[in-house]
Amino acid sequence: MRRLSIYLASIDEINQIRNPKGFTFRSKEMERKLVSPVVIDDIQPIVGADLIEVATVKGWKLVVKKNEFSIGDHAVYCEIDSFLPIREEFEFLRKSSYRKMGEQEGFRLKTMKLRGQISQGLLLPVSLLEGYTYQIGEDVSARLGVIKYEPPVPAALGGIAKGLFPSFMPKTDEERIQNLSGQYEEFRKHTFYVTEKLDGSSATFYLNEGVFGVCSRNLDLEETEDNTFWKIARVEKLEEKLAALGKNFAIQGELIGEGVQGNAYGLRGQTVRFFNAFDIDRYEYLGLDEFKALFASLGLQTVPILDEEYVLPASLDEMLTIADGASVLSPKGKEVEREGLVIRSKDRKISFKVISNKFLLNER
Repeated sequence: MRRLSIYLASIDEINQIRNPKGFTFRSKEMERKLVSPVVIDDIQPIVGADLIEVATVKGWKLVVKKNEFSIGDHAVYCEIDSFLPIREEFEFLRKSSYRKMGEQEGFRLKTMKLRGQISQGLLLPVSLLEGYTYQIGEDVSARLGVIKYEPPVPAALGGIAKGLFPSFMPKTDEERIQNLSGQYEEFRKHTFYVTEKLDGSSATFYLNEGVFGVCSRNLDLEETEDNTFWKIARVEKLEEKLAALGKNFAIQGELIGEGVQGNAYGLRGQTVRFFNAFDIDRYEYLGLDEFKALFASLGLQTVPILDEEYVLPASLDEMLTIADGASVLSPKGKEVEREGLVIRSKDRKISFKVISNKFLLNER
């Protein structure tokens, strides 16, 4: 296989990017709140464990030292995927969590299981904020030097940056249900549709004011012959299909297949399964019925739709258990753990993701 010689957009996607024309782009403020002051909602013992217990903050469960925190205490919560800097206060993480992200050293927080208990993230005393007057829920990631861990990007998925992700449409990201735990009971009054969250790479294709574009999660990409996103766009004739709609429009999906996240689904080549259709002029997503009709008319595949009349279970814990399961796209003779579920109201006013804890425990 010939060597690919294109610009790799990895850490630069969240820091600073220089494109071939010499213009410099800086990323927008990170949308995901990685570190925030929280109130501890609950603490429970772990069967058979004398030195640790499990704390609950929002919808997350974390293993902590026994008697380190009490219900109602304030603490600093670091979500999974946080990349903590090399600091003396975090050195206790070195054995379990030390990683390099490009040339940058730090500590990556992942889902773990301790004495049979799932633990997601890290709970720290508020003294870490050194007297800062905080608000509960405030994003203090930058204050502590914490950024999101980004795994290495394969060459064919990197590409040459034309610019950052365009502002005339939303990025492809959903809030995790644990961060919406306070609204869970209200959500139970609604009916949703459920799709499988595929383990791939986010892709967006748009036609706006006559300009066709292709984006990764964070970048608007120049067309190059070796870039997988652009190759898919040309093979599927996405520019022509969007032009036929006669409006400014974007479609978003998950790129899966060879060279993408280990190709868990055993596919030959690459393909995109779509999960969003966005009307740029109205600045809104299509509801379920319009979404299905659109992709049927375009001859494009969607992500697996698992249920169109779904009511949430009684508890968030039960919802997390339901997220575990085999992927619809599991290859013959092999059961692949799905990444999770995406749950949306049919009018698209409510939307969130539920990531499988089994998947997270096996995450590389």
